[in-house]
Amino acid sequence: MNDRLIRGAAFMWLAAVGAALPAAAEVTRLELTGTKPYGKFLAGDYVISEGWVRGELARNEAIPGIDKVAPNARGRVNYSARIVLIRPADMSKANGTLLVDVPNRGNAYAEALYNSPRDGPYQSGTFEQGTGFLQDHGFTVAEVYWEMGKGAELPAFIDADGKTRRYVEGAGFAIMRDAALFLAHANGDSTGAANPLAGWVKRVLASGKSQSGRFLKSFLLNGFNMANGQRVFDGMQIFVSGSGLLPILQTGAGPESSANGIPTFDEPDMRGVNEEPLALADLLGKVTARGEALPKMMFQNSMTDFYAIRTSLSRTGASGTVEHPVPDSVRIYDMAGTSHVVVPRNPACTLPPNPLDWAPVSRALLLRLDEWVASGREPPESKMMPLEPAPSLSAALPAPAHVPRAVIQIPRRDADGNAIGGVRLPDLAAPLGTYLGLNEPRSRGCMLIGAYLPFAYSKAGREGSGDPRLSLTERYANRDAYVERVRGAARLLQGEGFLLPEDTAIIIQAAASSKAFATSGGGLDRR
Repeated sequence: MNDRLIRGAAFMWLAAVGAALPAAAEVTRLELTGTKPYGKFLAGDYVISEGWVRGELARNEAIPGIDKVAPNARGRVNYSARIVLIRPADMSKANGTLLVDVPNRGNAYAEALYNSPRDGPYQSGTFEQGTGFLQDHGFTVAEVYWEMGKGAELPAFIDADGKTRRYVEGAGFAIMRDAALFLAHANGDSTGAANPLAGWVKRVLASGKSQSGRFLKSFLLNGFNMANGQRVFDGMQIFVSGSGLLPILQTGAGPESSANGIPTFDEPDMRGVNEEPLALADLLGKVTARGEALPKMMFQNSMTDFYAIRTSLSRTGASGTVEHPVPDSVRIYDMAGTSHVVVPRNPACTLPPNPLDWAPVSRALLLRLDEWVASGREPPESKMMPLEPAPSLSAALPAPAHVPRAVIQIPRRDADGNAIGGVRLPDLAAPLGTYLGLNEPRSRGCMLIGAYLPFAYSKAGREGSGDPRLSLTERYANRDAYVERVRGAARLLQGEGFLLPEDTAIIIQAAASSKAFATSGGGLDRR
């Protein structure tokens, strides 16, 4: 059976069995093999610990293939997974929130999502302190590894052919569930080793970007956010996950995880990612129909997601352009003009990458999500970009063949080609160029980083090149005029709850030192 048919079969199996069954499962050992200082922050000294979480799953869980795995002496199935904890050395200094970050292809993401500095965006996999935002605010962070070949030792069995080793990839959902419950609620493991977080966790949030955001949606859809009547995650912050799910409720022969692939312009009809329920409202409706209370959820979408990963289908589903209502416990924030990932430059791509830094919005919204869960104080209302059907198949990744009535939509744009509506970062509200949805060529490595085309310096320059967009000198009388617009946009976002005061100051400082303007005299620089 080829890969595409396997993925399709996995989702037919899901439809047949429904949600995961609550079953006997537990973390049996937490082995922290090394702990060292991480740094000093406003909340006090932090330490970072690495190790393994080991546990057992019941063989009757609704996870494909688990019943074929040889049981241990207790009649259960063993697993092991890497874990990294970043926590206050004195847990009394913690803010009461455990943030469980879902690694993406084996790469931790929390520090890149929340601690990334403006001028040097972090990529996944880093444990650098960066701005120290998470630690200054007292968060405890857990990285729990779940993916085949990427830090998780999954249950496995020999296939019916007697020679192929197959891995129970769906166990990744159960690993995340059990580890989060243990860290939040257990005093210690079965060997008597203490849980270092015991007694200090009041609420549990999850974060996931792209692939790991799809993990969280699938985790919720398939019933893993509940175990024995207890909710695992009280809140979720999900970044740039589009309309996708994660096809790991199947067995795989490796070496690559079934979670790795995505539809691309070269393979738009790949199965397993864009599957029903496509609309977020439909997905969450299935969860509430089971009687589950939804966690508080925030979804942040980039502009590139509408061009490259079919995000519009999360609003309209598989047919037409009518938007489904957003549940009260959900907020959707489209970050206008932004790209799926922010990178300095990819030499394989022909256009300059989109530089818009959306980490400040992530920081502000994490605090609002935490407050929403802790006290019920609601965050800003959803802010979404208005959409329109993509004008041609070349404008965006087309709908897959198995949803022929789907209409792919992209953000509406102004005369400069910049997206309108949504959460508007100051760099977009006072633009120095056009932020494009796609880069070229439209390979997997380039389609997710977006592109940026700066404005011409002068009217003569733009007319000479045939550029219809107003030049810098036509937009801004001098540097002060530019900085004033940035300042106003930044303070507006701060007032709405999308920026923190410290990030507002950094954004204004960056505008004041922009290389588009002269270093003295307030004029425009021709460099």
